Amino acid sequence: MIVVIASLFTLVSPTLASGSDSSNAVVQQSSQTNLQYGLELAGGTRVRAPLVGVTAEEVEFEPANAREVEQRVATAIEGAGPADVIARPVTETTGTVEVTIEGVSTTEVQSAVESAGYSTETVRTGVTETTRQEVVRILENKINEAGLSGGTVQEVTTAGGGHFILIEVPNEDAASVRSLVSERGTVVVQAHYPQDNTYTQQTVLQQDNFQSIGSAQEGQSGGAYVPVTVRESAAGEFQQATVDTSLARPGGTRCTYSRDQNSTEPCLLLVVNGDVTNSFGMAPRLADSLRSGSWAQDPVFQLQTANVSEAQDVAINLRAGALPAKLDFTGNDGGTTSFISPSQGENFRSDSLLAGLVAVFAVSGVIFVRYRDARVALPMIVTALSEVLILLGFAAGIGYPLDLSVIAGFITVIGTGVDDLVIIADEVLAEGGVSSRRVFQSRFRRAFWVIGAAAATTIIAMSPLAILSLGDLQGFAIFTILGVLVGVLITRPAYGDILRALTTGDV
Repeated sequence: MIVVIASLFTLVSPTLASGSDSSNAVVQQSSQTNLQYGLELAGGTRVRAPLVGVTAEEVEFEPANAREVEQRVATAIEGAGPADVIARPVTETTGTVEVTIEGVSTTEVQSAVESAGYSTETVRTGVTETTRQEVVRILENKINEAGLSGGTVQEVTTAGGGHFILIEVPNEDAASVRSLVSERGTVVVQAHYPQDNTYTQQTVLQQDNFQSIGSAQEGQSGGAYVPVTVRESAAGEFQQATVDTSLARPGGTRCTYSRDQNSTEPCLLLVVNGDVTNSFGMAPRLADSLRSGSWAQDPVFQLQTANVSEAQDVAINLRAGALPAKLDFTGNDGGTTSFISPSQGENFRSDSLLAGLVAVFAVSGVIFVRYRDARVALPMIVTALSEVLILLGFAAGIGYPLDLSVIAGFITVIGTGVDDLVIIADEVLAEGGVSSRRVFQSRFRRAFWVIGAAAATTIIAMSPLAILSLGDLQGFAIFTILGVLVGVLITRPAYGDILRALTTGDV
């Protein structure tokens, strides 16, 4: 009774309505209780995709030469740049080399590593655990910066050993979520200037050169901009680069890159994910401060865009950082994208409640047909419902969001729980019932050993599913195990006491 009352308090107490938290996505809270619904019961988008990449393992190189390895391997692969190759030292003499461009094969990567002058033991499809964790962190930052409350990112592993990135975002359509997470998020600033009768692009600022990123703002004369502050360590080089490329010449420059790339004065280009999103010249005042050297003492300027939406994308990518590898949305390796509308989620909630009620009534009917004795059947039904109530209170207390897999775990608990209660009733009522407390305790003890062994088997079988990141199966396994523990430690002994009091009169 104490546990049931505590569960009721956890479910309905207004003091706990906003106090619970969970590492899982909390996408919507019930208006009547403290229960929180997962994506399937509230609506939103779920994206599951592997990362693009091929990894060469046990490549022989020293940690100090990692940057050189990246450049040499990238040169040996057509269409690859240094950002598409990641060399990670593992020991003092070996490491891994990851190639993260689409369409590259293991044979091509092995050939590129060997032609660059390095030996490797094995080459496999996929990226390293470090890269996967970095992708999770960056995507979490992207979702948070985009203001998508309740969105979560995690790494999941299939039973076959496949690694996927699972993204769940409430109340957002699939196209918006995929657009946010599909691009690598690289932002660089390049100088576009004439040299030797042609135009040249030179990268003058990279993402890690920015110290702080402001919010996207509308410009007074149209367009939008993102105010940024450059790190002191990079400010001097940027200042000198603007002088060398004639961007900081007297009177500034007027950029006409969008009309004609080959007849414009020097420009600064904003390049997002490899595409030039905006180009702008140099204001006279900024050019004077760069040329005089005073700008480096207060290295602040604005990244200009055509509209606020583009400015927001730039700010998000700069704050979150660049993905070391892209998500593979081709679907060839098990990647999926699904969208559940809020109305469909509401239907799932009502259908789940209906399924639970049907399970309870079906079990109740079978029990009454089996025993035809309210003293045996009614405590069974009350005990089974109490188990569900305790589990709901636990979910509300820790803020665990309910989804269809958790609901399936509840229904499983109802079925297995009643199975155990039937074992107890059959054992206790065998041979014409019980005549004393001693006889009851002996028979109950025999039944409880059977129940305990079955519970241990269930827990052992479900433990791998609960520990491993296997997506929906994890919630099902966790609440099935919790239901078994609640039954063995609380409700089965309680049912035994109730049955003893009703059959022997010994309270």
